Amino acid sequence: MTPDKAGPPPEGGWESLKVDELKEELEARGLPKSGTKAELIARLADDDVAQAGTTPETAAEKEATAEAAPEAKDEAPEPEVEEAEEAEEAEDADEDAAEEEPEAKKPRRRGSAETSTGTSRRERAPRPEGDLIVRARAKYVRTAPRKARLVMDHIRGKRVEQAQAILTHAPRAVSGDILKLLNSAVANAESAYELGPDELTVRRAYVDEGPTIKRFRPRALGRATKIAKRTSHMTIELTTEGNGR
Repeated sequence: MTPDKAGPPPEGGWESLKVDELKEELEARGLPKSGTKAELIARLADDDVAQAGTTPETAAEKEATAEAAPEAKDEAPEPEVEEAEEAEEAEDADEDAAEEEPEAKKPRRRGSAETSTGTSRRERAPRPEGDLIVRARAKYVRTAPRKARLVMDHIRGKRVEQAQAILTHAPRAVSGDILKLLNSAVANAESAYELGPDELTVRRAYVDEGPTIKRFRPRALGRATKIAKRTSHMTIELTTEGNGR
């Protein structure tokens, strides 16, 4: 029996046949007959589907198919030109609206000139009626308090310009740190009260002892000598020339 002449499945389906009957049917169709019963049934079912799809068409069916094809072409809808035009108009309207949005809605960087609500320059603090004192302090300066006090004694009570000249030409190394501290105090006075160096006098200049850094140096016979590296807290107070001491 060839595959074209294969018999249809029984009334109860291929499941109603035994394994031997299923193998005979597969052998008649020229299909492999190895496997379990479920595989044999699936193989027969696939073959039935394949035979149903490859059945030759009759002349009447061919004519009906040929007549339906041109009718389907005639009934094909034309592209909707109006909808495409409406979509383009909507896109153009959206673009115009985006361009016309005010710049106020755009995110701005924090701290920029556009977002600042106050004046661009900080307001100066009013000068007090009593004694005007401007202070600057340097902490943990790596120098001994005794050496720093020797230089501080030279500038105490002097005008700022004179104190700057003394520190510039002083031979001690700590004079550079004290000069930086004095310039910082002058900058504070200029920023807060708009006072120049010619209007200021060194009111107070003192040094406090900071923490001591402890180190050791090796010596002879396995001994060690203690090294004390001292630090200082230096403070300078400036006042106006009329209130100086």
